[in-house]
Amino acid sequence: MSQNQATPVALSLGSNINRYRNLTGALDALAEAFGELWCSPVYESESVGFDGSNFLNSVVVIHTERPLGDINAVLKRIEDDHGRNRQGPKFSPRTLDIDVLTYGDAVGTVEGIELPREETAKNAFVLKPMADLLPDTRLPGSDFTYAQLWAAYPKDKQKLWRVDFRWHNRAL
Repeated sequence: MSQNQATPVALSLGSNINRYRNLTGALDALAEAFGELWCSPVYESESVGFDGSNFLNSVVVIHTERPLGDINAVLKRIEDDHGRNRQGPKFSPRTLDIDVLTYGDAVGTVEGIELPREETAKNAFVLKPMADLLPDTRLPGSDFTYAQLWAAYPKDKQKLWRVDFRWHNRAL
């Protein structure tokens, strides 16, 4: 990544506790930290890996010159500010979960983070918003675009549906 050129960074957002409030707060905090956000539609999905309330999920793309470690620290602070409990099991209810999905075209381990994040093509609640937001963009390390990956995804594997969500009078 060039030091002087903004890198597109895709982030997944999810919440199943006070979902609308926490997603809105996350978007506000991300905009304050990184500026303009490219936002996918918001989807509701069933919990994956545990029996729990449905999640609201979205993907946001930021453009930044900051290194990945700095970005990740900001994301963890935003999660903590929204009451994230890091003591519970990996698959458990979340006030807010923000993960780096992609960092430009990086593939492999970058500053301790595996890229692209495995769930990017594995989970409908990440892949569908990516296909909406960046349909013609290729998943780093892949020959396939997000639209192609979504078209091939078994739709009965995970249920999700688009929900009405507004952020500062903007329909997502």
